[in-house]
Amino acid sequence: MSLHPHGTVPEGLRTPRVMLRPLLAADVERDYDAVMSDPAALRRWSQSDWPDDEFTLAENLTDLERHEREHKDGVAFTFTVLSPDGSRCLGCVYLTPGFEETANLCRGAAYPVQLGFWVRSSEIGSDLDRHLLEALRKWLRNDWAFDCVTFAISSKDERQEQVLRDAGLGPGAALMLQDGRECWVFVEWLQSTRPTT
Repeated sequence: MSLHPHGTVPEGLRTPRVMLRPLLAADVERDYDAVMSDPAALRRWSQSDWPDDEFTLAENLTDLERHEREHKDGVAFTFTVLSPDGSRCLGCVYLTPGFEETANLCRGAAYPVQLGFWVRSSEIGSDLDRHLLEALRKWLRNDWAFDCVTFAISSKDERQEQVLRDAGLGPGAALMLQDGRECWVFVEWLQSTRPTT
C-alpha cells in the first residue's frame, strides 16, 4: 500500500534557493559529497553511527538504491535537495511512515506522514534550513494529500529544534523511542480543522 493516499506523488519542488526531486542512485557522487561534508553533524541528526568516518561511496550507493526503490514502490519518499542549477547536493528530505511512538500524536488523521530533513552544515549560516522548512510546509499543504505531519528530531540537534520552534511548531513533545533515541516531536495538521476524535 502506498504511503501517499492518492498514489500520484509530486515530482519535485523549486524555490529561488533549491530544487527538490526524487533521489536516484545516479546521484551517488553528489549525495556522497554532501553526506561526507560533515559526517559528525549527520550522526548527531540521526542519533546513530551513520555515516561513520570510513563510509564509502559504494555504501552510499547501496543506501541510494534502497531509497530509489522505496520511492518507486510508494512506501517512503526521499528527495535530494539540489542547488537551483542542479549541480550540487545541499541536503535531503525524507517522507516516511511515522514511528509507532508518534502515532498517537496524529490520532484521527487519515493520512499521516513523518518528515525529516537535513542540509549541509555550510548552508546553515545562510539559513537554508529555515528556507527549506518553510518551502516544505507549503508544499505538503498544497501539493500532497497528507493531513498530519510529524517532525521527530534528535534531542541533540539544537539547531533543528530551534528552527522548528521559530517556525511556530513548538513547543514539541519529548519522546524516547524503543531503540533508546531521545527525540523532540513536533506536529502540524495540514487540514483546516483537526479531527475531534
